[in-house]
Amino acid sequence: MVAFPFEIKATDGAARTGVLKTPRGDIRTPAFMPVGTAATVKAMTVDQVKATGADIILGNTYHLMLRPTAERVKRLGGLHRFMRWDRPILTDSGGFQVMSLSGISKVTEEAVTFSSHIDGSKHVLSPERSMEIQADLLGSDIVMQLDECVAWPAEEARARQGMELSARWGKRSKAAFGTRDTQALFGIQQGSTFRNLRQESSDRLQEIGFDGYALGGLAVGEGHEAMCEVLDYAPAMLPADRPRYLMGVGKPIDLVEAVWRGVDMFDCVLPTRSGRHGQAWTWDGAINIKNARYAEDEDPLDPTSDCPASRDYSKAYLRHLFKAEEILGQVLLSWHNIAFFQALTAAMRNAIAEGRFEQFRRDFAARQQGA
Repeated sequence: MVAFPFEIKATDGAARTGVLKTPRGDIRTPAFMPVGTAATVKAMTVDQVKATGADIILGNTYHLMLRPTAERVKRLGGLHRFMRWDRPILTDSGGFQVMSLSGISKVTEEAVTFSSHIDGSKHVLSPERSMEIQADLLGSDIVMQLDECVAWPAEEARARQGMELSARWGKRSKAAFGTRDTQALFGIQQGSTFRNLRQESSDRLQEIGFDGYALGGLAVGEGHEAMCEVLDYAPAMLPADRPRYLMGVGKPIDLVEAVWRGVDMFDCVLPTRSGRHGQAWTWDGAINIKNARYAEDEDPLDPTSDCPASRDYSKAYLRHLFKAEEILGQVLLSWHNIAFFQALTAAMRNAIAEGRFEQFRRDFAARQQGA
């Protein structure tokens, strides 16, 4: 038995569109999850995020366990109440941030020990502790197993070591999580760019049994082409009747290519991070709003958008805000970018439902490259 029903509404080749049903609302797939690292999608209110069409957001175990601490979030009513978001939340396990941010970390069979990037304090994150933080203290709807994300590039022996540890940690995560009706647990496929390791990882995860499955260890520097080569086979190794989540991805073209290969869910800091630095994503590619060419451009970023940030402000005004270092510029571009990513996933859902996804994919790639 799985916690959340997943209904596939239509397929077009390997691409699927469907609905993951949760007690806090339906998640339409393909789905893009805005990243709310520290209980906030940076520079946006929850009402703005909702208005873009986001069904679900992502919270970060590593950051929240350090500040304000998971125990404090629990005392304040859980993550949903704390940040005033009443729709589904997925939390990552914290493993990736431990490896990439802590500076000093030690991985053993039992757990990963690390120093906080904030104050240097020592912490231990085990599969059991990760489950406690995510499911019991933060109260997330979709919980991720603790895994080891091996840095790229990796020799096959090192990739195997990380994959096997992740599988063992997946088993411990499942045991600690138990059976829950209102929360789901996802396992994470590992194996770097090695097909045999991805297959073995998938087999071991399915033997354990999860409510959904993620593809980990990608978008870590291997590049778009190498990622797509893995996605040519890796999603199909996972159960067809459960959601497939590609972690930490990505650029709009990455999303389209991954959906074409059978992926259902995504998250990435890119929309808000690039928005804070003056980059706007559009149907015709990314633009740098700080460029002089926009100094007197009276057109908005997207006059057809439902998003006020995309529709109601001229590029000239947005450029002025960045040149004047006004915070509103960062807010508006972050808002626009999240809205664009939601519009993109909505367009993909429609194209799959209407059986024209291959044409959509070709047209989208042509417009992005022509920018």
